[in-house]
Amino acid sequence: MDRLTAMKVFCEVAASGSFSATADKLDMSRAMVTRYIAELEDWLDARLLQRTTRKVTLTDAGESCLRRSQQMLALMGDIEEETARHDGELRGQLRLTSSMSFGFAHLAAALSDFLQQHPQLKIDLNVSDRTVNLVEERIDLAIRISSEPDPLLIAKPLASCPSVLVAAPGYLLAHGTPTEPAALTHHRCLSYANFGKSRWQFQRGEEQQSVNVSSRLSANEATVLLHAALAGGGIALQPTYLAQPYLAAGQLQAVLADWAVPAMTIYALYPSRRHLSPAVRALLDFLHARFQAQPW
Repeated sequence: MDRLTAMKVFCEVAASGSFSATADKLDMSRAMVTRYIAELEDWLDARLLQRTTRKVTLTDAGESCLRRSQQMLALMGDIEEETARHDGELRGQLRLTSSMSFGFAHLAAALSDFLQQHPQLKIDLNVSDRTVNLVEERIDLAIRISSEPDPLLIAKPLASCPSVLVAAPGYLLAHGTPTEPAALTHHRCLSYANFGKSRWQFQRGEEQQSVNVSSRLSANEATVLLHAALAGGGIALQPTYLAQPYLAAGQLQAVLADWAVPAMTIYALYPSRRHLSPAVRALLDFLHARFQAQPW
C-alpha cells in the first residue's frame, strides 16, 4: 500500500465528509477511496471513520491519525521543495481555481505551456465562479477578476481586464445601433448576474452616465452571455479577453465604442506570502509575464 497516498485520501475524506467528493477531487474511483481507507485502518489496526448513510465522521483514533497524516504530508511537501531547490526541478502538485470563462479562454493554454517547462509538476484546476475559502479547500492560487479583491488575501495583479459592449450584426440590423448609453433602455441587454446586473456605468472624457438596463436573460458566467450575443440575443457587456476574437472576425460588433465601461483587474490571490513554494512563485512570475503581453 502507498501509505502516503492513503494518508492523503484519508485527509480528503476527513475534510469533505464524503467518499464520493474525495473520489471526484482526487480523480479516482469511489471503490479505490474505500480501499485506501480500509488498508490504512488495517495497517493502524484502528477504526478511523464512523460511516452512516448521511455523513462520515472521525473517531478518536481518526482525530489523532488526521493530525499525524497532515504533518506527514506537509513534511513530504517540504522534502519535495527542498529537493527542487537543489536540482532546480519543480515537483509536487498545485491546486488552482479560476472563473470558467478565463480558464477556458486563456488559463488552460497558459498552464499547459507552464507544465511543458516543468514535467515533474502537476496542476489541479477547479473552474468555478463561486467564492471559495482558499485555506479550507487548500487552494494554492486563485485567479480572479475583480475591482476590489478580498482584502484578507494577497493580491498580485496579472493584467488589466477591460470590457466592451457587443452585439451580433444581425441583432443591430434588426433593432438599430444605440448611439447614447440611455438608448440601451430600449434594447435587449444580456446581464452578468455577479456584476452590474441591472445598472451599467459609462464614461467619455469627463462625462459619466449610469443606465438601468432591462435584461430578459442574465447568467452568472460570461461565456454563456457571449454565445447568447453571438446568437443575436441582445447586447452584452463582455471582457475583451473573450470578445476580441469574435470582434476581429466580424461575428460581433462593438457598441458605444466611444464610451468606456469600468475596467477590472485580473488578480492572482493567495493566503500568505510566508512559505510560498517555489512552484507557486514560478507560476506567478510565468502568468504575470504571459498576461502582461496580451493585447486585451
